[in-house]
This record gives sequence, C-alpha cells and structure tokens, in this order.
Amino acid sequence: MTPPLPVRLLAVVLAGWGIFCALFLPGMLVPPPAWPLVICFGLQAVLGIVAGIGTWQGTSWAPGAILLLGASVVATALVEGFVLWIVAWLYAVLKAIVAIVVSWVLAGWVGRQRGATASGRAFA
Repeated sequence: MTPPLPVRLLAVVLAGWGIFCALFLPGMLVPPPAWPLVICFGLQAVLGIVAGIGTWQGTSWAPGAILLLGASVVATALVEGFVLWIVAWLYAVLKAIVAIVVSWVLAGWVGRQRGATASGRAFA
C-alpha cells in the first residue's frame, strides 16, 4: 500500500536531509578532520536516510528513527556550539530546542498515521 501524500513528502524530506548531511562529509575529511563533526554529520546522514525509508514503508520503528535523528541534530548543535566553538552558543541552544520540538512532533504524527492505517481508519 502506498502511503498518503503528506507521509511520502515527509519521507522524501527526511531522506533528503540525510543526503544533504552526507554531502558535508567529504569536505570534513580534509586534513585535519574535526572528528566530532564527522561523526555527528555521519549520524545525521545515516539516520535521515533510515528515517525516510522507515516513514515511507510505514514501519513501527519510523517514529523512533525520527527521534534518533532529532537527537543527532541536537548533539551536532551542541558539539558545534560548546565543544568546537564554531557557532554562537545561543544559536546552538536554539537549534537544539527546535530540533527537539520538531522531532517529537513529527514522530508523534508519523506514529498516529501508522496507527490509522493499522486500524483501517482514514488519515487525519
């Protein structure tokens, strides 16, 4: 069964975020690499693509993957702001808060959409 259009769009956006983060990795590997950033952006890349695939397929673990993606965005923001000092600390905190809120909202929405399809109800 093909998921409804909003779920498909979210899946494409999540996978696109993963690909976008993966495009940073080659430039970060130029010596001397900043390993904390390489690890954080690598996690975002993998988790974004995995969350997109899981959302598209309507799997039970898709909301968890979205939450893990949000946690990796938070970790990246905090590493950038408080470990490497390459962005302002207030911007890092704001980015972390927004990532937490957005990931919780999207994970809840995907979980409800999955529940609606499992019970046979129409999408909200």
